[in-house]
Amino acid sequence: MNRATFVRRGLNLLASLLVGSISVAQAQTVFRVTAIPDEAPSELARKAAPLVAYLESQLGMKVQFVPVTDYAAAVESLVNKRVDLAWFGGFTFVQANVRSGGKIIPLVQREEDTQFKSVFITSDPTVSTLNDLKGKDVSFGSQSSTSGHLMPRSALLAANINPDKDFKRVAFSGAHDATIAAVASGKVQAGALNIQVWERFVAEKKVDPSKVKVFHTTAPFFDYNWSVHADMPSAMREKLKQAFLGLSKTTPEGKEILELQRASRFVPTQAENYREIETAARSAQLL
Repeated sequence: MNRATFVRRGLNLLASLLVGSISVAQAQTVFRVTAIPDEAPSELARKAAPLVAYLESQLGMKVQFVPVTDYAAAVESLVNKRVDLAWFGGFTFVQANVRSGGKIIPLVQREEDTQFKSVFITSDPTVSTLNDLKGKDVSFGSQSSTSGHLMPRSALLAANINPDKDFKRVAFSGAHDATIAAVASGKVQAGALNIQVWERFVAEKKVDPSKVKVFHTTAPFFDYNWSVHADMPSAMREKLKQAFLGLSKTTPEGKEILELQRASRFVPTQAENYREIETAARSAQLL
């Protein structure tokens, strides 16, 4: 090989490498965010819009909200790095962490998520305790929901009630608001869901608490968090974490975002916080 040919091939290789580097850089100019679909799509989009705008200003790149069809899709999206950031419930975080071999990192959670609860609701006057659910039609949310299925199921098992044997029918509505609708309409006699969604429906007069009542509240547990893949560079993880921790109700922007997220503020979290959730999931044979 003469010198001219060697130089030409070297330049071609360098050009290819540069094109590849540019392509990678271009692929990373969009930061993608998703969330488990625990509420109606319109509500998720409404909650996401100002947060997306805020993250764009903090990260200095375009941020895109990517809706998913179900909880499993949210898990797979982050595990396979099709998104950069995901809003998980405690159980979906555990599922993602197990599925990825421990490569999912929970960054922050709402302060409220350190003491989260689920409620059981009913429109049936004969139901006032968990034992009264025997022989009834009962709805959970999604099968992968922490507050809409796992922890309510755990509470039932602790009370020696096996939903699959003791209930007339077990239904899965797919989302907390759908569970309320199923109970209010009489499709099921009772349901279990996220306490925050219940309280919002009552406050917004979307449900009549004189007709649909809470008859049991679970013990507190760790729940929702914002998670990333461990392959995200540590500098980006820290920048993202600080963006959430910097949200404050003392600013108009922070107030709007925190209220939509139903949070007083965001606090750091860690994988160890969700060991109880993993234990509950394994005990209920859901993991």
